[in-house]
Amino acid sequence: MISERFNILGGLFDIERTGGGWSVLSVGNDGKRAPAHFVVPEFVADDELEQFLFDLFHEQAGYKKGGIFRVQR
Repeated sequence: MISERFNILGGLFDIERTGGGWSVLSVGNDGKRAPAHFVVPEFVADDELEQFLFDLFHEQAGYKKGGIFRVQR
């Protein structure tokens, strides 16, 4: 299973490959995870994930600090 953590505009998200699709979970300050308010389509390849997130959020990224980047665990 592929599991990545991203900082997206200051929020943490765990994005995991589950079977043929993706599961997207928002990570709270207390470490608890809940379903996020966006989806990653199953056709997005593992190596395209960061670019997909940038394409999805690039307009909002101009207004908020933080940008979009992978977080090392």
